[in-house]
Amino acid sequence: MRAVVIREPGAPDVLELRELPRPDPGPGEVRVRIAASGVNRADLLQRLGRYPVPEGWPKDVPGLEHAGTVDALGEGVEDASVGGLRQSVAVGDRVMGILGGGGYAEYVVTPAATVVPVPERMDAVTAGAVPEVFMTAFDAAFLQADLRAGETLLVHAVGSGVGTAVLQLGLRAGATVVGTSRTADKLERAAALGLEHGVLGDDAWPERVLEITDGRGADVILDLVGGAYLAGNQRVLAVGGRHVVVGVPGGPKAQIDLRVLMGRRASMRGTVLRARATAEKAALARAFTEQVLPGFASGELQPVIDRVLPAAEAGEAHRAMEANENFGKILLEW
Repeated sequence: MRAVVIREPGAPDVLELRELPRPDPGPGEVRVRIAASGVNRADLLQRLGRYPVPEGWPKDVPGLEHAGTVDALGEGVEDASVGGLRQSVAVGDRVMGILGGGGYAEYVVTPAATVVPVPERMDAVTAGAVPEVFMTAFDAAFLQADLRAGETLLVHAVGSGVGTAVLQLGLRAGATVVGTSRTADKLERAAALGLEHGVLGDDAWPERVLEITDGRGADVILDLVGGAYLAGNQRVLAVGGRHVVVGVPGGPKAQIDLRVLMGRRASMRGTVLRARATAEKAALARAFTEQVLPGFASGELQPVIDRVLPAAEAGEAHRAMEANENFGKILLEW
């Protein structure tokens, strides 16, 4: 099979398309013939040698998500589906899901319990823009932060893949969504997705958020920036607020005033999907199938794709993401 391999840590040009042995599924696993692989910032960090790969996944083939067709079953994976939910998987099923690695390839082996169905009337390439961003957004905003109707959700980097996903999920849940971006163009494009309050991510963004919320602040902050925005996040966190850190491209370190959390009875937590145990990923897949997938069928939710590139152009995909050119997902097509 063809796969994109990290030759050595370095710039985007260290990504090479090579022929590798096609993997065989083990007990409880399925092999998926991939149609599209999503590009994520974690892939950039892995390419630079800054993101250790979980045990059991390829060390030199990046890729945290996949969408394609099941073409082989491992032992113990029944050839059937039950009640419309993916309690088991059949050869020929169109599936998508998150991975610990290895997604930049024509084939990947993954636990059967972690895949979810590709929504009807959605092609497999488009589905490549769903798993990592929508599952991350759903997990962080709802399972971790318990976002509720009527609350205010602040999304940093609203034009990113996860940002556009949580924007849609928040609106679908009845929240008021405030989104920041460092470029006005991305705020305009997010407005087309329903963003109610776009805020330019300059030094004055905390004041604007407080103005929008009449001084109350945000009930939930989905933070895709990190350290550079920590002081501002503390200023705009509402009483009882929940601050969830999902990404740190703006730096992993900053000083925190614990008195703010104490005085506002607020909480702050971090989250990642990649290193979680299979049982946790399987539980997320079930919840996502039941609670989120219907939104794609109804049209309330839609994948946001910036560009689709041939797998051989993985280096260009990384360059574009590093330059923050994308609004939504960058995909590699196989």
